[in-house]
Amino acid sequence: MKFHSFAALLFLTSRVLTWSQEVQSLQDLTAAAAPLPAVTLFTAKEILTLDPEKPIAEAVAVVADKILAVGALDELKKAAGDQPYVVDNTFAKQVIVPGFIGQHDHPLLAGLTMIAEIISIEDWVLPGGTVPAAKNREEYLKRLAEANAKLEDPEAVLLTWGFHHYFHGKLTRADLDKISSTRPIIVWHRSAHEFILNSATMKKFGVTQEWFATLKGSALAQSNFEEAHYWEQGAFAVMPLISPAIATPARLRQGLEFVEDYFHANGITRGCEPGGLLSKPLQDAQNAVLSDPATPFRFYFIADGKSLTSAHADDSVIAETEKLLSWGEGNTAYLPKQVKLFADGAIFSQAMQVREPYTDGHKGEWMMDLAFFQRSFRVYWDAGYQLHCHVNGDAGLDMVLNTLEENMRSNPRHDHRTVIVHFAVSQKDQVERIKQLGAIVSGNPYYTTALADNYSKVGLGPERADNLVRMGDVERAGISYSYHSDMPMAPGQPLFLMHCGVNRTTQSERVAGEDQRVSREGALRAVTLDAAFSLQMEKEVGSIVPGKLANFTVLADNPVTCDPAKIKDIPVIGTVHEGRVQLTKKVGGKKTAGIRLPENFQPTAIAAKPSLIATRPGPFAARRGHQPTCFTGGCSCSTGRFLAELIFPRTSR
Repeated sequence: MKFHSFAALLFLTSRVLTWSQEVQSLQDLTAAAAPLPAVTLFTAKEILTLDPEKPIAEAVAVVADKILAVGALDELKKAAGDQPYVVDNTFAKQVIVPGFIGQHDHPLLAGLTMIAEIISIEDWVLPGGTVPAAKNREEYLKRLAEANAKLEDPEAVLLTWGFHHYFHGKLTRADLDKISSTRPIIVWHRSAHEFILNSATMKKFGVTQEWFATLKGSALAQSNFEEAHYWEQGAFAVMPLISPAIATPARLRQGLEFVEDYFHANGITRGCEPGGLLSKPLQDAQNAVLSDPATPFRFYFIADGKSLTSAHADDSVIAETEKLLSWGEGNTAYLPKQVKLFADGAIFSQAMQVREPYTDGHKGEWMMDLAFFQRSFRVYWDAGYQLHCHVNGDAGLDMVLNTLEENMRSNPRHDHRTVIVHFAVSQKDQVERIKQLGAIVSGNPYYTTALADNYSKVGLGPERADNLVRMGDVERAGISYSYHSDMPMAPGQPLFLMHCGVNRTTQSERVAGEDQRVSREGALRAVTLDAAFSLQMEKEVGSIVPGKLANFTVLADNPVTCDPAKIKDIPVIGTVHEGRVQLTKKVGGKKTAGIRLPENFQPTAIAAKPSLIATRPGPFAARRGHQPTCFTGGCSCSTGRFLAELIFPRTSR
């Protein structure tokens, strides 16, 4: 009986195993029999792949969101075999290039400045038309008076952006009081690192002597109460007071929607903001506009290491930084193991730290002093982070490179890709050192176009001004380089950045630093493949090769072979973002779908409370170990938190 039972069990087990194998075979058979997904064969007049093995093609095969193959149309049809395909000739008369990458932009800041009253040093081509430049002091003051006169509401704040002292002369509270002694006027400097206020603004928003007496360190040194001028850390300190006039919910939403459409209209398929404001509510507001599945690009953020190391001890900095990885949503995300630090001041303020003195005798500014920078760099370096270092002057670059070398000697790392960001004033010996240390460069080529003429006369002199952003030397040294706009520091238009790098034509239409011009293919790589490399994305995007995401920008002409003087004028027809065709539309129109805002993100007016604002201490005022550059909480972390408190009341967070 036991024998028969055992035999039966063996028989049953064998049948189960056989059945299991049959089921597995059936599953394999079913999978094998499942129809292959359809292929879309995009055709174009030319496809610039940036693949050295196949640099030019006439068609690209796409399956879902990825590239399957690249080549001649007939070859791809033949290779498809039995796999279904459709030929899409939408772009048959256009040129396809790898999707443009906005390597370094500030969507919130760009949005808020672009919807202000623009009176700037250059023309701004916007959806509603071109805003002409104010080329001198007389034109600036005339435009400012006109802007004041056209405001019907006598209590409305006049917020204007674009003033520059080297173009428009010195501007003080007294000058603004002559425009209006009753209407609040806030002048936001072209650099976005400075504010000048009139007396009515100071009264309305509580910029009092009592508040001023609380400033310490760099915030005090970079502020002038009588002239109502606040720059660098002084600007961070005053921003929480005047923020109700700058960043209301309605303005945030309007500005971010503008930026979304503007970037798409200029062919951007991926963007990034290194070192934005550390505020979860403000991040949620950006997510609400940029993370929607219908958004025509993905947007990434990089942590602000300056603020994080200011607020936390060394042993908790990394854990606090990694908390940001949960802040993204949908099409937005924080990049892991990447961080931004800051060396010296802004070039548009001539606040960079330079080796040789400025010709007018003024001094540059540090955004992080040496000890603070070294400490922050070491913490992130030892944790294996890629560091993006904001630096504009050659003395500032010395500090960055010295710190990098010290860390390489004490803790060598392979392929660290430390990014030299902005790269305004530099010297030839520093280019060689960048190469030796294994760093890469992300420069803003617009500096030369906008500033070389003026800075050659004031501040820098001809030699330094003409060699701003010396990318010709960088390219010849074989260093990977990318371009960024740092919008609103330059228009967020990759073709325009290419144009600036290739031509180096100034406002007077002369060529500044002819030997610093770059090749046209190098310029294209700088806004595609090398931009991807600088963000550790080169395995996903940046070139048109099999296996990468199907991100393309579609142009009316070939920027590598057209008249170099016309690169900036090439129309952008549209994009393909992860396989989705997205034709450009008129920018700035009212968006009717795809926007999801937090419940507490309502366009309601915020009333200023001067007494509360004037007496409230900075959130880090009493924190042990907060660095000298951040006294009174005047750094970007506290600015973000203060803005968040004003825009998003605690009861709703």
